[in-house]
Amino acid sequence: MAEAYESDLTQFMRQYLSNHPEEVESQKKGRAIWWDKAGAERTPPAPPRHAPKAGGAEYTFQPLSEKDQENT
Repeated sequence: MAEAYESDLTQFMRQYLSNHPEEVESQKKGRAIWWDKAGAERTPPAPPRHAPKAGGAEYTFQPLSEKDQENT
């Protein structure tokens, strides 16, 4: 069976990382800083400011003024 294709970039990265193992540790530290966090460490999401009110359209109906109430 033929070998799977491996790009020049992939070959370069494999060779580079095998010659520079400190880079792998640096990658792991960087990942831990930005991504590997427990739930309590994460920043809570901002509350949505565009959330609809319960029911959906309460704000679209204005109460009648006294003048309008007299005419009904």
